[in-house]
Amino acid sequence: MNSKLENLWEEVRELSLGTTPQIDRLHTPPTPLQFLRHYLSQNKPFILSASAATTLQWPATTLWTSTSYLLNTLSSSTVSLHLTPTGQADSLTPHPSNPDSLCFASAHVQSTSFSDAIDAIKASRKNDSSKGFVAYAQQQNDCFREEYGALARDCDSHIPWATEAIGGLPEAVNLWIGNDLSETSFHKDHYENLYAVVTGEKHFLLLPPTDVHRMYIREYPAAQYTYSEESEEFELKLENPERYVPWCSVNPYPLPKDKEKEISKFPFYYNGPKPFEVTLKAGEILYLPSMWFHHVRQTPDNRGLTIAVNYWYDMQFDIKYAYFNFLQSLSFCKPRLNDGDSFINENLSNGDKNHKEE
Repeated sequence: MNSKLENLWEEVRELSLGTTPQIDRLHTPPTPLQFLRHYLSQNKPFILSASAATTLQWPATTLWTSTSYLLNTLSSSTVSLHLTPTGQADSLTPHPSNPDSLCFASAHVQSTSFSDAIDAIKASRKNDSSKGFVAYAQQQNDCFREEYGALARDCDSHIPWATEAIGGLPEAVNLWIGNDLSETSFHKDHYENLYAVVTGEKHFLLLPPTDVHRMYIREYPAAQYTYSEESEEFELKLENPERYVPWCSVNPYPLPKDKEKEISKFPFYYNGPKPFEVTLKAGEILYLPSMWFHHVRQTPDNRGLTIAVNYWYDMQFDIKYAYFNFLQSLSFCKPRLNDGDSFINENLSNGDKNHKEE
């Protein structure tokens, strides 16, 4: 049966992405009809290159390179700042009471002035950290139109060719400001995502929905970080009442000392087709189709900041979604994994948390 899975992975790549599978790079924006026919309906990603003169004709592409402009424009704004010990939130970390097992940890979130948020992000960079945390300014609740409304005139309110093809405006528009330590673990979203980098770079690993069994989705107990400014320390507590979150178990960048162990635990990931690697530069847009798995790292600009805006459009819960749920529900692939000293069965359960760090 594993050979049939492998055939599926290869056929999806060949049929949707070509005989030498790669992510299309467009040098002119698609028309609504081109987007609908060639990408949206086929659940196929693409990059709209910065070389296209009409890619991002936003004031933001020049204005937001000035920290002074951002500070002046948002001088009276309060924003949500996410704090973690390592820069990884909505990710797996050792269980607070049993280090041999894992839990799903969410960031400590605090409201702060935009000025203090920028200071915290800059102070928590790699090799230059004076803090015991990594800071990331974002909130996945339409924060660009809410917390950062003073900047709204600097960007398009929607992506016109996507809006026309999809038949509606984006449900949410979000702003992300982070540094070189901010990292997003593998996950999928039930949205059609148009992701635009304004400054710095974003580095994506992408896998199609049919690779779901390579993600080793298991249910993990949910936990929350809390940060004390007095002690400058984090505490990780399990949620009460208890809650479990289905999450991808694979870390695509294990430490060298851990790599052999990771390969043995997750052979479908490491021995299958390589993820698509995409670097999104300033001025470029990635169309990330619904339910594609993605892992994200970033490289900041010369100020130490990466700034991006993404547009979440509702996906169609159609036959494609039914096929994916059926595939994910198949239980023929349940390898036993060594999690610490105990062996547990792999859980390939349905579902995923919709909104993630990026």
